[in-house]
Amino acid sequence: MDRHKIPRTKELEFGGVLGAAFLLILLPATVFCLLLTCKSEQASLLDFPLPLPTLRSLWNPQDFALVLAWVGLQAFLYMLPTGKVTEGIVLRDKSRLQYRINGIHAMWITALVVGVGMAAGLRLSYIYDHLLQLAFSASVLAFGLSILLYLKALLAPGTALAPGGNSGNPIYDFFIGHELNPRIGAFDLKFFCELRPGLLGWALINMAMLVKETELRGNPSLAMILVNGFQLLYVVDSFWNEEAILTTMDIVHEGFGFMLAFGDLAWVPFLYSLQSYFLVSHPQKLSLPVAGGIVLLNGLGYSIFRSANSQKNTFRRNPADPKVAGLRTIPTATGRRLLVSGWWGFVRHPNYLGDLIMALAWSLPCGISHILPYFYIFYFTVLLIHREARDEHQCLRKYGLAWQEYCRRVPYRIFPYLY
Repeated sequence: MDRHKIPRTKELEFGGVLGAAFLLILLPATVFCLLLTCKSEQASLLDFPLPLPTLRSLWNPQDFALVLAWVGLQAFLYMLPTGKVTEGIVLRDKSRLQYRINGIHAMWITALVVGVGMAAGLRLSYIYDHLLQLAFSASVLAFGLSILLYLKALLAPGTALAPGGNSGNPIYDFFIGHELNPRIGAFDLKFFCELRPGLLGWALINMAMLVKETELRGNPSLAMILVNGFQLLYVVDSFWNEEAILTTMDIVHEGFGFMLAFGDLAWVPFLYSLQSYFLVSHPQKLSLPVAGGIVLLNGLGYSIFRSANSQKNTFRRNPADPKVAGLRTIPTATGRRLLVSGWWGFVRHPNYLGDLIMALAWSLPCGISHILPYFYIFYFTVLLIHREARDEHQCLRKYGLAWQEYCRRVPYRIFPYLY
């Protein structure tokens, strides 16, 4: 189909062109602001550490090479002929892309490589000592990748463009993502970046913080062990259920541009590990009863998150599956049905509720004397409420009266009896 015949994006999100331009600056600035503050003695955003580091101090060719090597390793593991091949959703041109699901294999191989490296003398705490430089390198890589993605999208056919990233404005389309599923041959760039370098990088940085704390104090604290354990569980769960990502908003609707590229390569690994980074400079003591309560809270959040996502993904792939066949549904004009029982009859986004409960559990080991380690839950609450609003808008447009009936029967969006 001629790209000029594809409808332009009319409803611009994130404040339109000006909002997108602002976020191109704000997102990297937030990463460095939080990392700098986290390592300072006060760890307070009201007492920002000055002077700012120079670009010369942030740019380190060796650290950039390390980031490239990390992404290259994950790309190599992604291309290995292991795991199964599955199909994604039906695209605009009625085709379905194929995806190789081998993330769990990549995770175990990566763990083996890191373990062998540490046994051979690899100093993992180097990551702590050079975290700012590594974050800068990852940001440079994200900008470079985003430029290549936009240039590639200019040559893509109209059917390959993202519904929300075809505004005609280069700044907005660069930020939101012009092409929906950019590929180089069979290598799907968005699917690869969504989990591989960022989530595994997050787990690796957490481990580096644990190693650094051990070097400084002789052994890791209970707080550091809890943060590492909770977040590692989340990473392992993501790879164990990798196929489920094919039905998420990021894969189905979002173009692949700066927003996702920077999020995947820089924001996730360097800010999601903020709690462990904080604990190295600001150790916390936890009593066993308090630690036990935090473990139970994380378990509650995880059980809601995993059960809700499993129900949704099973139902989307096969509504007749015995695991979901007994759940009540609402028919829609599109032929699909909306779940209105189980977790999805409790609140409209129970997976978000579980996510937020876990986010609180990840922050609590850092104590309550500083607000900085709680950045994740504040940010994630805003992100999920915004994403929920975008999802509601799309569902209303897609399902019409059926969605209105669903909202009537399930009035609470994320927090039962509150919102």
